[in-house]
Amino acid sequence: MYDSRPDTYQHIQTVQALLFKCVKDLLWRAEAHDLTKLHDPEKAVFDEFTPKLKDSTYGSEEYKSFLQGMKPALDHHYAHNSHHPEHYPNGIKGMSLLDIVEMLCDWKAATMRHADGDLMKSIEINQQRFGYSDELKQILLNTVKELSLA
Repeated sequence: MYDSRPDTYQHIQTVQALLFKCVKDLLWRAEAHDLTKLHDPEKAVFDEFTPKLKDSTYGSEEYKSFLQGMKPALDHHYAHNSHHPEHYPNGIKGMSLLDIVEMLCDWKAATMRHADGDLMKSIEINQQRFGYSDELKQILLNTVKELSLA
């Protein structure tokens, strides 16, 4: 008679190995996140605009004008950081799940730097900004709840 346990143990070990690969990548991303902001051409621009962004409302016309002023630094930043939809020619559709996890954590951290930051509102605004589906929006909202990021 067939005993499924050996096959199940093999399956479990395979899934564990694949999840550990994801964890390893996420740990690397945590170590390397936004290090380009610490050096020019980004640092000088972030030195100027970070205090301005803090008092602006995400998605507002003022916020958008600040982004325009930061464009050279942001272009460099996006080119070197795959957790931004702007990194990819086809935007968010070019991202991996690991990019999206880092992006969501980045959005949360960014909301904490704004006087009126709100991750749930940012997810709504960013659906329009980046054109992601209702399904991805719901996955982001579910993840916020699961990780208690709100």
